[in-house]
Amino acid sequence: MAEIIDKVAWLCIKDRKVLGVRSKGRDTFYTPGGKREGSETDEQALVRELKEEISIDLIPGTLKYLNTFTAQAHGKPEGVLVEIKCYSAEYSGELRPQSEIEEIGWLGSDYFPKAGKPFQLILTWLKEKDLID
Repeated sequence: MAEIIDKVAWLCIKDRKVLGVRSKGRDTFYTPGGKREGSETDEQALVRELKEEISIDLIPGTLKYLNTFTAQAHGKPEGVLVEIKCYSAEYSGELRPQSEIEEIGWLGSDYFPKAGKPFQLILTWLKEKDLID
């Protein structure tokens, strides 16, 4: 049975681009978010992760489930999958890289060739929904 890494992610779209973050020492962008701690709900994990990673606060009651994506985990051995439950939500505060995040960027489907498999699936889905260029 394959190992599955369970994650939650926030999809923030502005001017037909999606927000991506790049960790220190990594060469590719991915969606902001991360793994749950303990018995956290998806919303609790996202609120915590986004505050830690990019210094923003999600606005309670605005979280909306979008889709779940499963793919080979970037930088992990073959057969290790990541399952990412993606949400949208409104936020307050200024987007600023913090903690392990070195850079944030607004990405279109032209980023596809440089993205890891999970982010490729998300970019393709957003493009098919005509949400990004």
